Amino acid sequence: MVISVLSETGCQRKSTTSGHHDTFVFKAEGAGLDPVLINMATTEVERSRGQLAAMSIAAVVIIVGVPLWWRTTETYRAWLPVTQITELAKLQLQLSADVEVVFARGTVTPEQQKKFPLTQTQDEEHEVDENTALRYRYETKYRTATIMEEDALNQPTAAEADLSLHTLSESPCGSLVVYVVPESSSLLPQDVDVYIGQRRTALLRLGAQMRVGRNLEQLLAHMEPRIKQVLKVMSFSHTDITAALSDRIRLSPGNKETIADSMRAFKSSPGYEITFSLLNPDPKSHRLHWDVEGAVRTYIQPLLTKLSPVANFSIDSQTLYYAMLGVNPRFDSSRSSYTLNADSLAHVINPVEARLGSNAASSNPVLNFLLYVPDALHSPLYILDHKKEEVSSNAFHSPRWGGIMVYNVHDLYGPQSAFPANININMAKVMGVFLAQLRLLLGVQASSPPPGFLMAPCGSTGLADWELDRLMWSRSVENVATATTTITSLAQLLDQIGTIVINDNIAEQVSSAVTSLQLAVAELEAGNLGFALQYSKEAILASERAFFDPSLLHLLYFPDDQKFAIYIPLFLPMCVPILLSVLKMVSEARQRRRDKQAKKD
Repeated sequence: MVISVLSETGCQRKSTTSGHHDTFVFKAEGAGLDPVLINMATTEVERSRGQLAAMSIAAVVIIVGVPLWWRTTETYRAWLPVTQITELAKLQLQLSADVEVVFARGTVTPEQQKKFPLTQTQDEEHEVDENTALRYRYETKYRTATIMEEDALNQPTAAEADLSLHTLSESPCGSLVVYVVPESSSLLPQDVDVYIGQRRTALLRLGAQMRVGRNLEQLLAHMEPRIKQVLKVMSFSHTDITAALSDRIRLSPGNKETIADSMRAFKSSPGYEITFSLLNPDPKSHRLHWDVEGAVRTYIQPLLTKLSPVANFSIDSQTLYYAMLGVNPRFDSSRSSYTLNADSLAHVINPVEARLGSNAASSNPVLNFLLYVPDALHSPLYILDHKKEEVSSNAFHSPRWGGIMVYNVHDLYGPQSAFPANININMAKVMGVFLAQLRLLLGVQASSPPPGFLMAPCGSTGLADWELDRLMWSRSVENVATATTTITSLAQLLDQIGTIVINDNIAEQVSSAVTSLQLAVAELEAGNLGFALQYSKEAILASERAFFDPSLLHLLYFPDDQKFAIYIPLFLPMCVPILLSVLKMVSEARQRRRDKQAKKD
């Protein structure tokens, strides 16, 4: 600011101050300057300086402070494939199974062979609920048996024929081969129309009413119901798939009764812990010896090896002394033995479970198998069913927990017996019971075959190939449904709570889960059961890692009211003067604009 002052002699003096470049000229009248004019000039200088300072501070706060505060306090949220997750929330699954029907010599004429359709496709659609739909596609191929297959079908028994056919070619996972044999074939007994082998093959007898001479359409129409029955037994069924979706959909009371077996099985998991425990309530009565390691290697390990595509298994064993049941057995004079009623079996597990222990390093489900040897005072001990009849295996199992077997040794006690008695446990008998319970707990259904069906025994592995396929179908669908629910729930949670940090590793896990889910659904549609199960396992692992990541909880318990409690004491004393100054400058600017407008008018 430049102030020019004229003296009495007419000379001009200039005084310069920092600030605006406005120039004020004062003419001195008399001997000196007017004090009022000097005060006005000083006030104008101070007001201009204050306005400039307020504007500078406001500019620094807005340009530098606010972005810096926003950047340092923002919640980092990586990008998630929300659109793809929303599409997966509406589960639309298609399961495709390949069926090959092979006609042996004497079942069709040469003219009928020429008219064989190469492939027939049948679709079944089921609308489970508004967000879940299922479609089953069966692709059936027809052909005649080769010379080597004809030789295999000439074996004396169906079991030998099944083995010979398996040696010729192994059917891929998830597929079936049905061999149609003439009515005169000696492979099947007279009252058997269908033989289910240990592999992925079945033998179907051509009925008497369909002798050679009928047209091909009538022949295929007659066979279709039987082939559908074979598919329901050896492949997936709507009941099994619906049971696999039990956590996602609501089931009517009628459906709950039909899926009782599936409710007994453990939920799908990448791994399981199997524990065999020997309970010795009275070491003074008997000294027990059991070769559990050799028994597991002989009876259990072949089954677990075959189930390796489904899950990983680890096995351990232990012996518990002075381990008593939670229920006192009652003596039944009519049987001259002690008994456990079916109603009291539920109370047996809790006291024993407290002593079993658990593996803290693993989060996998634990399957408990307990072998209880009653003491001499409570022997023999038998388990009764609801009809008050003795259970043949003298064992019971608890859904999604394990099984208990009572092993009586009362016949080893005599008047001259010395205590403690040395007892060698028959592990073949014990493992036969535990193997049957293990199959049920892992979801291998023991359904009764339809009339006219004959099923081959499972063999040394304890599991037929088609039983493995049936379990893999259910587990694949269950894994897809579980992973979809987990990812959808996580996306909804992150959308509702904006303060949750989404790190890059969580975004990677979510993207990996979504990609694996899409691949699993595509492989199910293509009928590639092995790949579908593998991708579904990867999806459920990635989704659970993302959902239970501990970094999601860092700012979850830091609500907005706590933020205001921190920011207000810090910023309010600084912001109020700046805000008032800015408002005052705006008001003065408006006043000057109105004054200029008034002068123009």
